[in-house]
Amino acid sequence: MKLNKNSIIYLLVFVAFQGFSQEILTKKEALEIALEKNFGIKIANNNLEVAKNNTSIFNTRYLPTATLNSGADYRTNNQKIVFTDPQTGNDSERVGNGVVTKNYNASMGLNYTIFDGLGRKYNYKQLKETYNLTELQARETIENTYLQLFTLYFQIARLSENTNNLKEALGISKKRLKRAKYQYDYGQSTKLEMLNAEVDVNNDSISLITAQQQLSNAKRGLNVVLGVEKDVNYVVETEVDFNKMLVFDELEQKTLANNSLLKQNEQNIAISEFNIKINKANYFPSLNFNASYGFNRTENENLVNPFGARLITSDGLNAGVTLSWNIFDGGTTKTRVANAKIALENQEILLEQQKVTIKNTLKNTWENYNNQLFILKAQEQNVLTTQNNFDRTQERFKLGQVTSIVFRQAQINLINAKTAYNNAKFDAKLIELQLLQLSGDILNVTF
Repeated sequence: MKLNKNSIIYLLVFVAFQGFSQEILTKKEALEIALEKNFGIKIANNNLEVAKNNTSIFNTRYLPTATLNSGADYRTNNQKIVFTDPQTGNDSERVGNGVVTKNYNASMGLNYTIFDGLGRKYNYKQLKETYNLTELQARETIENTYLQLFTLYFQIARLSENTNNLKEALGISKKRLKRAKYQYDYGQSTKLEMLNAEVDVNNDSISLITAQQQLSNAKRGLNVVLGVEKDVNYVVETEVDFNKMLVFDELEQKTLANNSLLKQNEQNIAISEFNIKINKANYFPSLNFNASYGFNRTENENLVNPFGARLITSDGLNAGVTLSWNIFDGGTTKTRVANAKIALENQEILLEQQKVTIKNTLKNTWENYNNQLFILKAQEQNVLTTQNNFDRTQERFKLGQVTSIVFRQAQINLINAKTAYNNAKFDAKLIELQLLQLSGDILNVTF
């Protein structure tokens, strides 16, 4: 008996040590890790960097272009020249084999567009709007990551509490089995009671193992969102605080003003408007300035023609302006402008459609949220009721006033009530986060 007591004490110390050795992953820490390591957020940030590069002055055609060219040429030819004497009319010829000619040249040119029908100006403004759109897309990615992160985080919290409930239930079933064995050994109960208790222990053990596996899977899923390879031996916070300041009218106003999808569509409209102006720029003339400086040197060796030059060099500066005006391009510009206007109209229609859809989603989510809060209160009361019922049934079971079947049913009712309460609690919180995402406030959530 002394050995058994020591074993129990050792087991309790070991379990306690294991519990303390577990790392606690808080909501705040999970957010910080995800913002730094999440793969989707990294890609969104890279896309934002590309959009920023596109708005640089180096991508706006406002700067001139300069080119440098140089070359060297070596030629060897066989030449034959026939001369006619103007007095006698007699012909004479000169023949040269392997006549060598060397040519060296270099030039530098500068080109600058002075005016292009304001297309360059509107293109730059469109690039800035595209950057703003990319910012909103990155924000949407972060918002979705927030929601995905907390969906998995609260799923772990839910499974953790359910697992603890199942551990408690298994402990109760083991005590019942132990009691049934004692009673059977002393002839105070039938073997059937002991076998029923054994079956219930096995069933509770299976339920616990399944819940633990689901918990490990959920932690690995959270690791993917966090963008890290982390051991699953950590615990999460299970406390949930609800925002009691939510008002539907305020949520609706914020949604129409800050919803990331609506903001993106507004940016698409701005981009489409500039696209029309860019295409209209083709109706106007363009004025270009160009300048160049060139150098050329030609060397002729063993000339056949006695009057030829052995060395020719030239260099100089050239500059000018060019005015070009495509008076008629076959209707291409007209077609592009017409299509750009249709694209703008489609974006405006899409914005109105999104407003109707998002407002409807907001109303449904708000109603679902309030219903879930009501369910949460009801489930909380159910837990109190079933706990009271179980405690009384357990006392009566110990006194032999109720059967094991009645006791088991009271135990199952308590487990189900606690599970339903946990589900309602975390479901309500996730719906609250969905409301905050719709209204554009989810990034302002603090834990």
